[in-house]
Amino acid sequence: MKNILLVGALLTSFIAPITQAATKVKIATQYPDGTYSLIQLRDAAKQIKERTEGRVEIKLYPGGVQGGNTTVLKKINKGLLGGAMLEGGAFAADYADSQVYNAPMFFNGYDEVDAVRAELDSVIESGLSDAGWNTFGLIEGGFAYAMTNNPVTSVTELKQQKLWLPSNDPLVARIAQELEISPIYLGIGEVLTSLQTNSINAIVAPPVAALALQWFSKVKYVTDVPFMYTYGTLAISDKIFNKISAEDQIIVREVLTAAVVLMDEDSRKENLKAFDALASQNIKSIEPTDEQKKALAIESQGAIKALIEGGEFSQQIFDQMKSIVEKHRAL
Repeated sequence: MKNILLVGALLTSFIAPITQAATKVKIATQYPDGTYSLIQLRDAAKQIKERTEGRVEIKLYPGGVQGGNTTVLKKINKGLLGGAMLEGGAFAADYADSQVYNAPMFFNGYDEVDAVRAELDSVIESGLSDAGWNTFGLIEGGFAYAMTNNPVTSVTELKQQKLWLPSNDPLVARIAQELEISPIYLGIGEVLTSLQTNSINAIVAPPVAALALQWFSKVKYVTDVPFMYTYGTLAISDKIFNKISAEDQIIVREVLTAAVVLMDEDSRKENLKAFDALASQNIKSIEPTDEQKKALAIESQGAIKALIEGGEFSQQIFDQMKSIVEKHRAL
């Protein structure tokens, strides 16, 4: 009997570590280390490990070391990664309507964005959930503006610039096509050198990115019309998330949702400060006239119509967004 008990104790000692092995969630992102978002993610990973007593571990791969969006998503599908923090449009192959906030020249300001997000963030998250992604809120990327070496107040003038747009972004490429713009597509790491050599003389980017990456030092003007609203999200695939126990899933959701809220709030503050900071760097803000704004609105409507017809996002969700904005503008 004693021998049986001893054998049982030995077996338990070997089995226990196996049943308690940590679920490792590998998350890739383009955000570099040291940024506010990475600081929050690292703190969240620490909290999750402590609160789950080591049953869930989050491993972060910042700075694009796992590759671009397409590569990262392929690795997630193969189980080599568990998730990613990417721009919302990166998940468009699984849920096209995630791109609706990117409608060109649609929003006039952050107040309209806030009105829309209050109603549609949950719709986008639900759509991503149905597509097999666990998300924890949306993270503002901010408005992208045209920054140039020549004053630009119209799409026609923008066409005349050597405009950079990010490579591997199908929606941005489609918008450029519909606006009949012939941009120069480059990776983010190539932009500063190209500005320095005058291979490009115009960019479209959020102010905070232009400052952080030193692009501002090679442009003279910013057109004060939001070209596009950008956002990102942290998403973990069902394949990995479902390996976590129900109790630990609650902890993971709570911690990551809190971290995303902080990232979202910080991004708004930093972009507003960054736009104001452009003026202190002798970058002149150019505001189109009312007539020029009307012309831009017409260009926007045509591009959005083509995006809907091309299946970039649905008429239904765009109509929802448009209705919210129109009600807000009528207040």
